[in-house]
Amino acid sequence: MNSCRSRRRNVVHVASELGLLSWSRAADHSATKAPLIVICPALSPFETMEEATKLKKCPPPHPPPLLERRARPPQPTVTILKSKLKQSVSCSVPRVRSALSGFFPVLRWLPRYKLREYVWGDAMSGLIVGIILVPQAIAYCLLAGVEPIYGLYTSFYANIIYFLMGTSRHVSVGIFSLMSLMVGQVVNREVFLAGFDPNEDSSGLPEFNGSFSINHTASQTPSVEIMGVQCGKECYAISIAAALTFLAGIYQVMMAVFRLGFVSVYLSAPMLDGFATGASFTILTVQAKYLLGLKIPRHQGYGTVVVTWFNIFANIHKTNMCDLVTSAICITVLVAGKELQERYKDRLKIPLPTELVVVGGATLASHFGNLNHHYGTSVSGHIPTGFIAPQVPSLSLMPRVALDAVPLAVISFAFTVSLSEMFAKKNGYTVRPNQEMFAIGCCNVIPSFFHCFTTSAALAKTMVKDSTGCQTQVSSLISALVILLVLLFFAPFFHALQKCVLACIIIVSLRGALRKFKDVPAKWRASRNDAVVWLVTMSATALISVELGLLVGITFSMICIIYKTQNPKVSLLGRVSDSDLYEDAEEYQNLVLPTRVRVFRFQAPLYYANKDTFLKALYKVVGVTPFLELTRRKKAEKKAKTVSMTQAQANGERNNGDVVVALVPRELDFHAIILDCSAIPFIDSTGMAAFKGLLKEFEEIGVRVVLACCNTGLVDTLEKGEFFGKGGKDMSKMLFHTVHHAVLQTNVRQTDNSFKDSDL
Repeated sequence: MNSCRSRRRNVVHVASELGLLSWSRAADHSATKAPLIVICPALSPFETMEEATKLKKCPPPHPPPLLERRARPPQPTVTILKSKLKQSVSCSVPRVRSALSGFFPVLRWLPRYKLREYVWGDAMSGLIVGIILVPQAIAYCLLAGVEPIYGLYTSFYANIIYFLMGTSRHVSVGIFSLMSLMVGQVVNREVFLAGFDPNEDSSGLPEFNGSFSINHTASQTPSVEIMGVQCGKECYAISIAAALTFLAGIYQVMMAVFRLGFVSVYLSAPMLDGFATGASFTILTVQAKYLLGLKIPRHQGYGTVVVTWFNIFANIHKTNMCDLVTSAICITVLVAGKELQERYKDRLKIPLPTELVVVGGATLASHFGNLNHHYGTSVSGHIPTGFIAPQVPSLSLMPRVALDAVPLAVISFAFTVSLSEMFAKKNGYTVRPNQEMFAIGCCNVIPSFFHCFTTSAALAKTMVKDSTGCQTQVSSLISALVILLVLLFFAPFFHALQKCVLACIIIVSLRGALRKFKDVPAKWRASRNDAVVWLVTMSATALISVELGLLVGITFSMICIIYKTQNPKVSLLGRVSDSDLYEDAEEYQNLVLPTRVRVFRFQAPLYYANKDTFLKALYKVVGVTPFLELTRRKKAEKKAKTVSMTQAQANGERNNGDVVVALVPRELDFHAIILDCSAIPFIDSTGMAAFKGLLKEFEEIGVRVVLACCNTGLVDTLEKGEFFGKGGKDMSKMLFHTVHHAVLQTNVRQTDNSFKDSDL
């Protein structure tokens, strides 16, 4: 017995010399200070007494370094609020100058504009984008359900405002097919509910007086009173679009004020791609009737794609052959131009103005051939020159479109910020997402007073700007000047332009989004989760509606993330020979499981939704369920006691069975479980309760549970929940800096406990 005690003291002495202490508090530190972490050298566990004796003969290493947590005394909430309020309301000349230059970034970069270096690239890209914008601005009004002049207004004002307020040097802000589609769905719904005929061909832009009123008699056409004046169909349509745009801009400005830009992080790239592709299919469907010259109303409600195609095939015999031939020619020319542009993009210094050529040629052919009169083709109608007097968006219409403006605001901001960051990263500068939200919000709020509809950044035009040498937003100013020339002088010349030509321009511009279908197999191979999100979002957007498709996409993406955290990867770790590295024993070869220790890794945050998954996975990996093991032992003890007492009574002896019960085997093939918390970023109160319950359950069957590799946030949470006891008194016994250190310490303590048992 004396020999055993001596050997025990030797092992404990060796352990103390090697510094086998993990989390401790220095003697001269108060209890309120942060814990000290001791990093131990990589050693093998003590498996036999001979190994421990040999280790004692080795010269002790240098004292291990200590990691001391910084003391961060908590500040009162009132003090923090006072400090921030004082900083916010303080006023000085430099602060005012900084605020103005922050709100209008043009004040920062325009004075440093390098004229000789930048002007040629900006002028060229601005001119080309302006030429592309003119036909697209007219065409996208078909999607938005308003007159062509309003598309030109929208492009003009958006470029001017983003020039003043945007932080991206390359983004082109203006009309965007997806935004136009979403606006058009709301406009057509409200026009239909107001009693107007959605299929009624417009006879051109009505004459506006200074108060934006239209004079109609009740016997001629229906009218709606807005702000004290009678409003016809076209007037009512742009009033709806302006009110919708105003609210979308207000939402974006409010999000910027309250710094809610983080909302866009929930719009994943696969979800946005699927949404854009589904919306593109909807746009294609809506424009298909113009290619055939069919006069069928746009479907109101869900299932637009299915119902519209059914109506198209039901009325296919009414196809206008002139529109069909014109559409075939225009699509052929546009696609050929796009293919040539892509094939010879390295040789072509500027993009081919295919859209402008098609619009010009089709307008001349329609005008001199008098196609509208001879063949009944639908044309754009009169497009006036100049500007209409500004007017406040109708407050009475806003409650009707308040909910419709929410997805518009979110999608517009998400596309703008994502494109800004993409091209900023490509060209080596940074953007401010919150200022981008301010900018796009103002690009919607201010133009809504000038009869415009919702805008966003557009990928195709942004890529054109980048490829043609754009350096700053001066290019947007040049594009606005091009549109201004059209507004002042050339707009009436597009009177005879057929609507089928505009539909062709819209459909050909969707080639990029529709080509995403070819990427589905690659997406599936790269990430099945992303591929499923793309397919679900695209299908919901195309088959149900654009708004519900967005909601379904966001919800399904979040469900996929929650599912991943509820069913994370769990691992039983093994040791790489002669090192302190531990990895997944199922994923790597030649790993050795630590002697009588199980190392478990859970690769997800531990919270209320995956607490049960964590416990079940742990029980399965270690091969023991504590309460079942405890029940098994109690049954074995009861059976052994019954058998012993039966035998004693048969032999005429007195025996209560305690000796036999003590001999029932209780040992497992491991004595400790180490939870590797390196992949657990945070834990909530439910996870904390799971940890505490786990500790208690395994303690009842003689198994010790310790933690390793916890981040500081996790340690703080555990301390606040008194997981280590009051004041963290048991922290040094339960928390270790590395997995290897935890293995060493648990084996040393088990050896020490074995000596104590042998002494008894």
